[in-house]
Amino acid sequence: MGNKAVVLGANYYIGLSIIRCLGEHGIKVAAVDYKKEGSYGFHSRYLSEALLAPHYKEDPEALLQFLIDYAKGQDKPPVLYPSADPYVEFVDKYLDLLSEYYLLPSIEKGLYTKVMNKESLHSLALKHGVKVPETLDVNEDDFWDQVDRTMTFPCIVKPTDSPAFVAVFRKKLFIVKNKDQLKEAIEKAKEAGLEVIVQRIIPGFDDHMYTFDAHLNKDSKVTHWLTCQKHRQYPINFGASVYTEQKYVKELYDIGAPFLEAIGWKGFAEIEFKKDAETGEYYLIEINVRTTNLNSLLRKAGLNFPFILYKELTDKPLEPKAVTRDTGLVFWYAFEDILAVKGYLKTRQLSFGRVFKSYFKKKAYAIWSIRDPKPALAFLGNKLGRVFRKIFKRK
Repeated sequence: MGNKAVVLGANYYIGLSIIRCLGEHGIKVAAVDYKKEGSYGFHSRYLSEALLAPHYKEDPEALLQFLIDYAKGQDKPPVLYPSADPYVEFVDKYLDLLSEYYLLPSIEKGLYTKVMNKESLHSLALKHGVKVPETLDVNEDDFWDQVDRTMTFPCIVKPTDSPAFVAVFRKKLFIVKNKDQLKEAIEKAKEAGLEVIVQRIIPGFDDHMYTFDAHLNKDSKVTHWLTCQKHRQYPINFGASVYTEQKYVKELYDIGAPFLEAIGWKGFAEIEFKKDAETGEYYLIEINVRTTNLNSLLRKAGLNFPFILYKELTDKPLEPKAVTRDTGLVFWYAFEDILAVKGYLKTRQLSFGRVFKSYFKKKAYAIWSIRDPKPALAFLGNKLGRVFRKIFKRK
């Protein structure tokens, strides 16, 4: 029997996409989550085991022991896949111990966190000559003088630790239009015990957002890659992809590949860039260090990144490959795209005609699969259940 795969997180479509990417190749996949309700990935036909484990935040030590005990019961060490940022933080914290029982990219301990942290990523990018939006540290003694000298409004207040910020405020950042709002946003973050930075907004609509998705081998060399262009995101303007197209942009490789190689990255990474509408220059916005929401699109476009990593870690690496053409494929997360479109139309950033025309493209769905329909049905049932509970609660 070959190495199993263990996916951390089954209550979101990223975990589901990893399960499908591996299961379709006959790999035995176990998914781990802290509750059954809402974990629609547990319903996939490609899943071999659904495991309930302690919560990663409430009792990380117990989760660690759970994973170690599971791995000890296997014939070969499983390949471990965190499907969300909090799971990446958990893996990074216990990387030395987990690496004794699981197959993971042999990355430097702490590098996951360093790249996820906006402040340290900013420093890394500048060190290696990659453009980033002008950023101010709120802890500097002359911070307000710097705001007056260099910052324009509106600007954004971003967390250095995104998962912690989202957990508290249910949003990725604050958009502020003047100094009073800036002071208020900084104070809110301080009261929550969260570090933030202030950053210039790069001009350009949401379709100026791009991604460079890549796999780096054990020698930190890019072996597989492609690029994508966002069209819509939710929340609008500063959210996650809900409608994104695979689009070949060679310049993103020229910027992204040398940077990832220089910092010693291994495994999968997705760099998000924004193209300045005025200058045409690309600015690094953030890096996703785990499988992303675009995974079903990447797979359909020809690069199955979870499987590429599996083969690499089990010493059967695949031949290098890049998608150097436009496939016309789009990723679509219908549930949140409906909410996004409502926002774009309300603010007149998009017209109904433009939105309607965009749907006539071949799609890679976030949740739906004709070959694996049960997760989508479970997702829909869960959403309808919430609606009914709210209705009856009001009555």
